[in-house]
Parts: sequence; structure tokens; C-alpha cells
Amino acid sequence: MNQQVTKICKDFISELDDAIGKQKAENIFILTDDNTAHFCLPEVLKSEKLTGCHLINIPNGDENKNIESAVGIWKYLSENRATRKSLMINVGGGMITDIGGFTASTFKRGIRYINISTSLLGAVDAATGGKTGINFLGLKNEIGVFAPAESVLINIDFFKTLDAKNLRSGYAEMVKHALIDTREEWNVILSFDLENINFDELRELVDRSIRVKERVVEQDPKEQNIRKALNLGHTFGHAFESYSYKTERPALHGYAVIWGLLCELYLSHIKLNFPKEDLIKLRNLIKEYYGSFIIDCSDYENLFELMTHDKKNESNEINFTLLSDIGEIHINQTATKEEIFECFDFYAGF
Repeated sequence: MNQQVTKICKDFISELDDAIGKQKAENIFILTDDNTAHFCLPEVLKSEKLTGCHLINIPNGDENKNIESAVGIWKYLSENRATRKSLMINVGGGMITDIGGFTASTFKRGIRYINISTSLLGAVDAATGGKTGINFLGLKNEIGVFAPAESVLINIDFFKTLDAKNLRSGYAEMVKHALIDTREEWNVILSFDLENINFDELRELVDRSIRVKERVVEQDPKEQNIRKALNLGHTFGHAFESYSYKTERPALHGYAVIWGLLCELYLSHIKLNFPKEDLIKLRNLIKEYYGSFIIDCSDYENLFELMTHDKKNESNEINFTLLSDIGEIHINQTATKEEIFECFDFYAGF
């Protein structure tokens, strides 16, 4: 896998021109969704290196990160003579960088691509690390490949177009990165004012968060070992997210992850004695900024069934990453059905 370069831009167009110039592409394809086509594409197209490029647009929303959208992208690439020397530029949040990276890395066995992350969630999560994928049969990222972007460009100004819910969705992944890193990072994350966003301060926190992820990915690019630390919160979280769509109460990815973090830190507490005071700090953060996805005992079996299909599972056991303390990571952990239901009880009662 190539060494991906992630940059938080100071001079966006100049740095975009530089990234494009390094690829020496025969032709360029830009992928957007309806939102980024409106809010972000005009700024991207200020680059003279994009004169005459091809534009591909798909509807926004994670429900469109599917095989039908992928086929549409492949069809456009084929009909417009994309070759293995073409370049795709994915302009969007996690949905666009996931499906854009997947379609680029599979078309003609792989064309190069650049991610321009336009959402906080995408910047700290999907755009970096080389994971690509689409949802399939109601399951998150069920089909995909490891194929890093040539570079990832982050323009903090694009985050100013996001509403509070989408900013908080991205912040959830930063919370996760702090939990697997150090108590210092955890305290910094907890002290940030999500009610009144200081974008200069956020820029610094995003950079720190991305470096946490990069350090982990560099050690284990294909998730055979320590990269599983990045799955903290996601076993429960993906179940909440999938179930939210099944029950027609769609939840943003970061909201599902932070609810999953609460469950998995509780599981960490009962199995590995994770500090109760830090569990309470997370619970208070969620109460203040995220609310809850309402469930009761009638939902437990459905959520558990979704967890059994999680792609991280091995040997028919549900696989978790847990913590014994901030930064004290334990991968490949399992739990009984009774323990998982106890976590649901804790979550439902918080």
C-alpha cells in the first residue's frame, strides 16, 4: 500500500494544484453528491488544472452508498474513456470518499484517486486510512477494499457549511481517537465547546486526531492487529446505525458511533474494569450534545442479530475492541449474549 499524504490546507487551491500535478493524469473525473456539488464544487473548480474535467454526481445520503450507485459511476467512467492513467477526485464526506475510493480502486483494477474531505466526519474517519466500501443488504461497508488515496486534502472552511448535527457526528470519531490514545487527548477533547465552535481550535484538534489514526494505520494497514483499535464503538455503533435505517429513524454515523462507544465502554467496565468516572464523563457528553436512539427490550434481538453480521467477527463470535483504561487497548475481545444485553440495558437507561 502506498504512503498516503494527508494535508490540512493553508492555501487550498495551490495545494490542490500540486496534488493533481504530481499524478500526471490523462483525464480527471470529479465525484460529488448533491450537497457538495452545491456548496464545495465551485471552490474546487477554481483550480485551472481541472479545466475540462468530467463531473459525476450522485444523490447525497448514506443510503445511496450502494451497488446501484457504484454501477452508475463505473458506467460513467467506461463511457467517458477512463483509463488506468485517469485520476478520480472525490469531493465530499465519508459517503463520497468511501464509494469513490471503492469504484476508483476497482475500475480497470485500479485508478488513482484523491480525496477532498468536506465534512468533519470524513476528514477524521473515512478519507484517511485507505478503507473503501459500499453498503450491501442493509449492512455497513459490507463490500470494499483497502486502497489508499494518493493524497487527502482537508479544507477547514468547508466545515463551516455543516450544521451542528454533522459537526457533532464528526466529533464522535475524534472522541474515539482520544480514548485509544492518551488521557491528555481525552481531556482536550472533553474541554472543547461544541456549542460555540472555534474553527481555529478545531483545525488543531482535527490535525491531532488524524495523526492518532495515521499512527495506528501505519503499524497495521490491513487491520490484522492493532488497527482494530479504530473499531472501538463500532460493533454496537454499526448495529445502531443499520437498525436506525431499518426502523426508518435514520441516525448519522457519528451519533451511532458515540452511542456504541457508551455501550462498549460499559462492556469494558464490566469485563476489564475500565474507570467508571470516564464512563460517566462520556455519558454526560452524550446527554449534552447527542441525545439517544430510543430502544427497549423488544429491540435487543434485532440489534444483536445485526451485530452477528459485523464483518469484524471471527469464528462466529462477536468481536470487540475494549479498553481497560484510556489508551489501554484490548483487541479481539468477545462477550456473551447476556453481557451484550446488559450493555443495552445500561444504554436504554442512561
